[in-house]
Amino acid sequence: MQEHTGSGGRYRDLSAIIKAYDVRGVVPDELDAGRARAVGAAFARLTGAEVIVTAHDMRESSVPLSRAFAEGVTAQGVDVIETGLGSTDLLYFASGSLDTPGAMFTASHNPARYNGIKLCRAGAAPVGQDTGLAEIRSMIESGLPAHTGPAGTVSSRDLLGDYAGYLRSLVDLRSIRRLSVVIDAGNGMAGHTAPSVLGDAVLPGLPLTILPMYFELDGSFPNHEANPLDPANLVDLQAKVREVGADVGLAFDGDADRCFVVDECGDPVSPSAITALVAVRELERVPGAAIIHNLITSRAVPEIVAEHGGRPVRTRVGHSFIKGEMATTGAVFGGEHSAHYYFRDFWRADTGMLAAMHVLAALGSQDGPLSSLTARYRRYVASGEINSTVDDQAASLAAVQERFGGRDGASLDRLDGLTVDLGAGSWFNIRASNTEPLLRLNVEAPDETGMRAVRDEVLSVIRG
Repeated sequence: MQEHTGSGGRYRDLSAIIKAYDVRGVVPDELDAGRARAVGAAFARLTGAEVIVTAHDMRESSVPLSRAFAEGVTAQGVDVIETGLGSTDLLYFASGSLDTPGAMFTASHNPARYNGIKLCRAGAAPVGQDTGLAEIRSMIESGLPAHTGPAGTVSSRDLLGDYAGYLRSLVDLRSIRRLSVVIDAGNGMAGHTAPSVLGDAVLPGLPLTILPMYFELDGSFPNHEANPLDPANLVDLQAKVREVGADVGLAFDGDADRCFVVDECGDPVSPSAITALVAVRELERVPGAAIIHNLITSRAVPEIVAEHGGRPVRTRVGHSFIKGEMATTGAVFGGEHSAHYYFRDFWRADTGMLAAMHVLAALGSQDGPLSSLTARYRRYVASGEINSTVDDQAASLAAVQERFGGRDGASLDRLDGLTVDLGAGSWFNIRASNTEPLLRLNVEAPDETGMRAVRDEVLSVIRG
């Protein structure tokens, strides 16, 4: 299968592991040291950089893969700075603050047998299919030429304290009232970064009483999957918040770039409400700024942004679209329904930790509970994402368009899949999965009854 042609090697087909936004696969069947080495060599040639920075999560395979990648980079005459254990947003901090391309070794919330490589250009600029990954695949499959000059070097640098200090410079928590905070790290990288950012591991303590859950770094995820998007993985956090009477609960995914919030009652707070809350805070700091929201966040988000003098900008789902639109519009902040939060002052990259700090700052600067605070940002009832397996995605979408297209007061758009606005606060979006025979449905309406009615009618068309 493999044909060696130069420092990176040659592989005939990498379609199984080079995805839309990253490199990802089962280790070692799909992603092994040889392929990581080849990606490193190709990335070095793609960027033309003099140095590339790396970080890795706690998975057993992360260190071997990151070292193989470094071998590919240095074989091309490019230096590597290894920052060691880190979250994905720590890698973005490294890329942004050092102004150099970066590589993060993680499979985020995927099960233990997976691993992956998230790549970015200098300044944490994203690398996806259209911005480098397709070229990397082509280079490796065609065969990388050998580098004839001297090899690069590998050095180590601990950036955890700098990362923590930078986040604290963006959100000042020193003067808030004392809060009791339960943090579920899911045995992922928040167990490494939260003590430094929110605790006193490297900086002076804050008025926060941290109650840790599953902070032990363990890539086998012995307690639950590190995927807080699945409600089953929030159960332990919810129970702990209620048990100890905490002010707030925070749940991070495996690479700690996403953060989910639970209020003092143990109820999850919608990422759309968090998006609106952070947007209002950022608009207080930068009046009139643009705020990005993807098209399946709650309609409350653009309404609240406009009410606070901001300019809401609607985008497709996906970090490359969010980051691209932020660059075009100069937006100060962007949020997604999946709990990815993007900040202009963090190189337009996503960081769950900074979003969590905004929530703590907002909660700690007033006396009411989190449930009352976030109620200001909830106006509608959402279905959550509902997946349906279909034989023909295009035919199913056409059937839905035919059913609703001529309805009185309805308007349709195709920015991302099919969005149908039914008026009076009711709308739905259907998007086709790129990798599976699925249609993904999101519905929102002013109340539960209205949401259920729209949801059930759309599903009756999709599922027959």
